[in-house]
Amino acid sequence: MKIIGLDSGSTTTKGVLLSDGQLLAQSLVLTAGNPRKAMEQVLTHLAQSGKTPVVTTGYGRKLIDSDKSVTEITCHAKGAAFLHPETVGIIDIGGQDSKTIQLDNMGFVTEFNMNDKCAAGTGRFVEVLMTILDEPIEQLDTFVKTAQPLKINSMCTVFAETEVISLIAKGEEREDIALGVLHSICQRIANQFTRVSSSVKGDVFFSGGLAKSDVMRQILSEYTGRHIVTHPLAQYTGAIGAAILGMKKHL
Repeated sequence: MKIIGLDSGSTTTKGVLLSDGQLLAQSLVLTAGNPRKAMEQVLTHLAQSGKTPVVTTGYGRKLIDSDKSVTEITCHAKGAAFLHPETVGIIDIGGQDSKTIQLDNMGFVTEFNMNDKCAAGTGRFVEVLMTILDEPIEQLDTFVKTAQPLKINSMCTVFAETEVISLIAKGEEREDIALGVLHSICQRIANQFTRVSSSVKGDVFFSGGLAKSDVMRQILSEYTGRHIVTHPLAQYTGAIGAAILGMKKHL
């Protein structure tokens, strides 16, 4: 049985094609303020002959006709377990929100929380501040490789932007500022995760676009005191989970 999982995010839209539990293809496009169009583009990329069931999740999950829509939390739990079966916790840093999730030993969600009211601690926060530093976010790890973190006091995006500009004006090294931003974000996320984490031992899965950063993963591990793991397909975690849940329901 083939099925498409579609994750409509605020920054990117992701889709996967699964067949009997095997990943056949994946597609990612920028949402660019038009989630419906982005989802349609991904579906076109993954199009199969005949009718393929579609399960949606994410912000825009109800904007297109689908066979089922599922909440992000449930999908991320299933997707993370698929990519890394030893997962007992999840940290997801998306474009406009951050989610922390605790699982039991069976992979079921026991507790979660979501920061979707403030841009601090999100991918957008990093993107804005890296733009000010005139450095592409794709080069983040290389940029901060030899840096020493400066303390960033403000966790409001607007005030942090002012603080970063002030630090640049004082002649502080741009890479030290960037690493300071990463530390402030990871400390905030770690505090968020602490509110849901339990005594269940095991790996914490890091998903979202920033999961591509080894530096972010290392700093998160430092602040949480947990073993943080990720996967090359970490951005597709929600989409994979949506497809898996669709298969379980035999759509």
